[in-house]
Amino acid sequence: MDAQVNINQNGILEKPFLCYELSNTSCPKFFYPLETQILLYILFSVSSIVTIIGNMLVIITVIHFKQLHTPTNYLILSLAVADLLVGGVVMPPSMLRSIETCWYLGDLFYRYYAICYPFQYHSKMTSLATLVMIIISWTVSATLGFGMIFMKLNILGIEDFYYENIKCDGSCILFQSREAATIMSLACFYVPAFVMLCMYLKILHVAKRQVQAIQSVNSELKKEGKATKTLAIIMGAFLTFWTPFFLCNFIDPFIGYSVPPLLFDLFLWVGYYNSTCNPIVYAFFYSWFRQAFRVILSGRIFQSNSSRIMLL
Repeated sequence: MDAQVNINQNGILEKPFLCYELSNTSCPKFFYPLETQILLYILFSVSSIVTIIGNMLVIITVIHFKQLHTPTNYLILSLAVADLLVGGVVMPPSMLRSIETCWYLGDLFYRYYAICYPFQYHSKMTSLATLVMIIISWTVSATLGFGMIFMKLNILGIEDFYYENIKCDGSCILFQSREAATIMSLACFYVPAFVMLCMYLKILHVAKRQVQAIQSVNSELKKEGKATKTLAIIMGAFLTFWTPFFLCNFIDPFIGYSVPPLLFDLFLWVGYYNSTCNPIVYAFFYSWFRQAFRVILSGRIFQSNSSRIMLL
């Protein structure tokens, strides 16, 4: 890619800043002011740390306390592991790429991650059925995410355009053809979102029917109502945080790849913050998580038989 030549106020040609000064195919480099860089590093670092700690607490809680070994909590565990990977594996290199505006970690570094499964619930789901669903979810996610990138299916049919106009040393963008953008957006967001909404509406319908069938609302019904509300918030957060990115990802190839990279990057980070918010939702709505948090911080988790502490 040809670098744009800069001319200062005195009419003197200036050498443009490049990601790799010795490369003829280097991407141009944009410098943020030092104060902005420091603030962004602090913001993104804190976000990554909070995401890691929050989801690690969820993982330790579900694994350690035997009372929480239920099929529904195994789904929470799977989601927390995915969110932990976002905070620990995706956010740090993305922070470097976003602030330095160049990719310095090489082409083979883990640089793409997709979450592509709905949060499902069924009152009679067995542990085996839950395990099978989790395995399928992670397998499909890995196949779509890694297969699309490493097999270069994302640029199939537009290779010449990509290498002549987009590819340059120091870039790390998810460039997709119209077909790839459509398939990835549908498979990783729109179809799961539709399934999630349909399942939630069904759960909500069943919950209302149960309330109508029983005159006195006992504690069990209150728990079901709270779980339904929590599920709605988790789903709503997922849709809210990720819709801007996948909307841009879907329409960008159809409008000549005219979405500003900065806007794309901003929406991507908004999506990442969904992984930060999930543990906060658990802590706010689930008393067992707050109790487990106190047990972990107080060190009681290291006592004998701490896994049998009653949290509910």
